[in-house]
Amino acid sequence: MYPIWEVPNLSAGLILGIMSTFHILPSHLSVSSMWFNVYMETKAYRENKPELMEFVKKYTLLLLIFAYVFGSLSGVGIWYAATVTNPRGISGLIHNYVWGWATEWVFFIIEVVGIFVYYYTLNKIDRKTHLKIGWIFVIASWITMVVITGILAFMLTPGKWVETGNFFDGFFNKTYWPQLFMRTSLMFCIGAVYAIIAASRLKDDGTRRLAVRTASRWGVLGLVAGSIISLWYFKMLPDNSHTILEMVVPKGLKNGMIISVGIMMIYFMYAHIRPLTIKTVPAIIAVVILFVGIWSAERTREILRKPYVISSYMYSNQIISSDVKAKGVKADAAIINEKGILKVIPFVPEGLREVNESNLLHAGKIIALIECSQCHVLEDKGLRPLPQMAKKMGFKDIESAEGFLDALTGFPYMPPFHGTSLEKKALAAYLVSLSK
Repeated sequence: MYPIWEVPNLSAGLILGIMSTFHILPSHLSVSSMWFNVYMETKAYRENKPELMEFVKKYTLLLLIFAYVFGSLSGVGIWYAATVTNPRGISGLIHNYVWGWATEWVFFIIEVVGIFVYYYTLNKIDRKTHLKIGWIFVIASWITMVVITGILAFMLTPGKWVETGNFFDGFFNKTYWPQLFMRTSLMFCIGAVYAIIAASRLKDDGTRRLAVRTASRWGVLGLVAGSIISLWYFKMLPDNSHTILEMVVPKGLKNGMIISVGIMMIYFMYAHIRPLTIKTVPAIIAVVILFVGIWSAERTREILRKPYVISSYMYSNQIISSDVKAKGVKADAAIINEKGILKVIPFVPEGLREVNESNLLHAGKIIALIECSQCHVLEDKGLRPLPQMAKKMGFKDIESAEGFLDALTGFPYMPPFHGTSLEKKALAAYLVSLSK
């Protein structure tokens, strides 16, 4: 086990969520934009429209700066934030999918080299060679999505991996294919939004009209296909996730997904009808709306995985819930319940490994940090404040709070309490103190 990264009022998980949502914009743009560029470049050659190459150049420069500068920085930020937020979860993923990530990094290097070669050889080498460079980029970037989607889907539905420990049993799980096709479809929507931004800066009205209308059609098709495939994705979710979707996922997140899709559909249709009225500022506002929709979808996906960080294997508080004999991994529950979580966790302040009446509240706070702070903040304001939850539950005494902790065993959203009876009393006492 590792130290706890406590972020007052926000929680470490929210920091990671913000970074991850932003990163989807440049990462999915890098996958989709070159499809559009290659299409427009081919169109310019076949229809003898050299003016389209000005759009290709502007769009490629936008891709290079946004996706491979800001996108690369946010990618590093995700690795750092994920490592300090849930180090044991990241460790589990790396130990199982290190060769998957290595494969993804190989193709990512091809992307990074490819975008510079593609941009700086525009109109400087023969057409066929330049298009081949574009297609190499297209294939390499999509393969990165193919790999990463497998790891993301594994965290929600690891499938037979829990029994076999096999790489592909976890990778090709039941939500893999719908999530891959859903992300592939929706990436064209993201690419279309940024294509319209690049097109809005063109001076020639004819070129701008053609680029905006083409991009708007791609956007509509991506939204429609992605929305249809998302129904397949939700159908493949496990029963526990369906329960959480109905009972726990906030209405704001559900509305955020639906409303953003509706607004983006209207935006693309308007852009197709009145392409020359689309200016840079409205196009950037569309990116903000897109961000809201992505945030709602990604937060929902994270919530559906609760109470786990890796479903059926590791709880969100990094306690391993199940044996994986094929990997030589044993569950933590038995040893924690026997010895106590304050004795098992290395990073505990001095004098708190043994719970007594004098340190009851302090020990309870440390246990709350270890077992609850992945999803709750300990302050009265912020993301799922523990004091507000305690007040809402109306804990009047330690016995009532202990009863609540006992009931977590059958709760579909929160991990069960792990620890000795004395540690349970300490956490209960801390919750009672918060309710007051």
